[in-house]
Amino acid sequence: MELSKQIRDVLIQDVKRRIFEESGPRVVQCVELLSEDELWQRPNKESNSIGNLVLHLEGNLRQYICNGIGGQKDTRQRSQEFSAEGSHTKSELLLIWQNVLKDIKPVIENVDPGDLIKIKPVQCFEENVCSILIHVTEHLSYHVGQIAFYTKALRSVDLKFYGDLDLDRVG
Repeated sequence: MELSKQIRDVLIQDVKRRIFEESGPRVVQCVELLSEDELWQRPNKESNSIGNLVLHLEGNLRQYICNGIGGQKDTRQRSQEFSAEGSHTKSELLLIWQNVLKDIKPVIENVDPGDLIKIKPVQCFEENVCSILIHVTEHLSYHVGQIAFYTKALRSVDLKFYGDLDLDRVG
């Protein structure tokens, strides 16, 4: 197997794991734990609600993956992601989240090895596809951390993201 294809396969496998097996389900877990009111509660006027963050992540994933990599039309209205207040029910937020994950998956899976270094316009930037994949993964993780932190604060619950794994074990 050609080295560039091997590198592409490892990168795509890791991006998919981080998005679809870790961050994606963590968003669902947190949203499901919260009431309709808690989803739109802001800790202060300078912060976002979990509902805002779900909408923001959906917009970011669509813009960077579907538009930036996939070439689909960019319809994102970023400011509305943050100004929304109670605009969606819990069920609607979960559906929005499931749909964006469904829509980005084939775009990620079909990245060609040669495309990893291609420069693509996305948002107000020009990034190579590898950089876009890294950005989306880290941006998602950053905001999922915020969602998890606020969920723990609201519900006083251990989310057990790592289940029964012994994270102190070495090797």
